[in-house]
Amino acid sequence: MSNVPCFHVDAFTDRAFAGNPAAVCLLDQNRPARWMQAVAAEMNLSETAFVRPIAKGFSLRWFTPKVEVDLCGHATLAAAHVLWSERIAKKGAALRFTTRSGVLTAARSGGSIELDFPARTARPCERPAGLGRALGAAPRAVAKNQDDLVVELGSERAVRALRPDFALLAALPVRGVAVTARSSDRRFHFVSRFFAPRVGVDEDPVTGSAHCALAPWWAERLGKTAMKGRQLSARGGVVEVRLDGDRVVLRGAAVTVVRGQLVVR
Repeated sequence: MSNVPCFHVDAFTDRAFAGNPAAVCLLDQNRPARWMQAVAAEMNLSETAFVRPIAKGFSLRWFTPKVEVDLCGHATLAAAHVLWSERIAKKGAALRFTTRSGVLTAARSGGSIELDFPARTARPCERPAGLGRALGAAPRAVAKNQDDLVVELGSERAVRALRPDFALLAALPVRGVAVTARSSDRRFHFVSRFFAPRVGVDEDPVTGSAHCALAPWWAERLGKTAMKGRQLSARGGVVEVRLDGDRVVLRGAAVTVVRGQLVVR
């Protein structure tokens, strides 16, 4: 029997019980995907990150309670926070993660963490049948990238008011649906909500990977490369984004809520 250090971290927030919670498991050896999936189902958070030292940095994998995913922002932020706060990595050292989406990096910036992620630009597409009924709203524009739909609505109020039919959304052939609009609050440039019932997450509190699509979407419409997005989930969170060519820099903070040991038999 051995123990795996495991942490519960709230990401994209500077206070506990806000932002998006993720579990972070620190592995000293490779483990089967089925085991990681079982742990993620046990954690029952939108994502559980599994971090393992390798020759050039760390291996990083993410699992929802139902599936492994190709890209996750908040669990990467949480993993970087744990590596620094637990002194596994030097405080000022940049981190290099090998993932299913290539090499991702994390660096400290003041009191925040900056993640360098691939842009996931969404292109205009035909509206999937039943999308409006699933969302309970009429889209202004619809686009798609390799993972998700981006759906723009006419106002922040419309985004806030959404009460989706999750069963209908789960039938759509995409990982998730990012619904967005211009912010009515001058402190922010755009707002969003993210729904992914197909992969076991009805509504994600704060979604870094969705901002890899929202950054180029709003950069084109607002004529800006540096923006601040607010996700309007019940917990809520703020993601600062900067579009740099085919990369998106995501900026946010994280807070450890629980330290523990996962007992492995």
